[in-house]
Amino acid sequence: MNAIDARAILFSSIEGGSTFWTREIDALGPIEVVGKLRTKGYDPIRFEKTIAKASAVEPSHVFEEISSCGSQFLTPEDSRWPSKLNDLSAMPIGLVVKGSIDALYLSSLAIVGTRNPTNYGVRVAGDFAAGFVDREWAIVSGGAYGIDAAAHRGALVAEGVTIAVLAAGIDVNYPGGHAQLFAEIVETGALVSEVMPGVRAIPARFLTRNRLIAALSCATLVVEAAFRSGSLRTARDAAELMRPVMAIPGPITSPTSEGCHRLIGERAAEVVTSVADAVEFVSAYR
Repeated sequence: MNAIDARAILFSSIEGGSTFWTREIDALGPIEVVGKLRTKGYDPIRFEKTIAKASAVEPSHVFEEISSCGSQFLTPEDSRWPSKLNDLSAMPIGLVVKGSIDALYLSSLAIVGTRNPTNYGVRVAGDFAAGFVDREWAIVSGGAYGIDAAAHRGALVAEGVTIAVLAAGIDVNYPGGHAQLFAEIVETGALVSEVMPGVRAIPARFLTRNRLIAALSCATLVVEAAFRSGSLRTARDAAELMRPVMAIPGPITSPTSEGCHRLIGERAAEVVTSVADAVEFVSAYR
């Protein structure tokens, strides 16, 4: 067994976003971690499900399943691994990528926000995406309805590159209405997932997915978000990585702008009102 085979086993057995398993793999290496799992070197009660999965799976089956979806399995052992992800305290065991792996190396802006935006939010997300694409940046978002979709479409309309980081398997069209959008994204950009094909989205996976959006991007822009929102989690993940965070102000009476105003009020994000503002702010970090 080599390191990539071992990572394939771990990838299919362990839920993403675990700092415990990141530390174990860093300390022991993926091959030894698999060995410990298969010989019950970890607590058999606490890790019962992980041990069972790791003992049953064959690397070849993992590779075949990923390949059958027209995707590639990318690991830190690969020279094409995006080094930006190494800043995470819970680094991915691997990634499933459909489309252009080269897209992951581009300077990129994450644009995130509510699934229920106003027309104002949709327009702003699209305009900022197009503005950064014109400056040869890629746009990263989560493939969801609302601001995510507006950002992806803004990049595509501007004939740029966009990356969707999914909370489900690479072959799961979630949300269902975005099958065509995802097909357009992979023509020049990429779909990225931290779970095996066929795996459905659950609430916890959206939160762990958000850290990947933040890490793959040089900066994060929150367009519209509720006071409590997963988009704020992405912003805080970006701040923890010392990446610039920006927020778009909106009407003080708009619930969809409460999250942005919260970030601005807490000095957790820089207020920006134009693409030029955002470019100038991000440039100060580069």
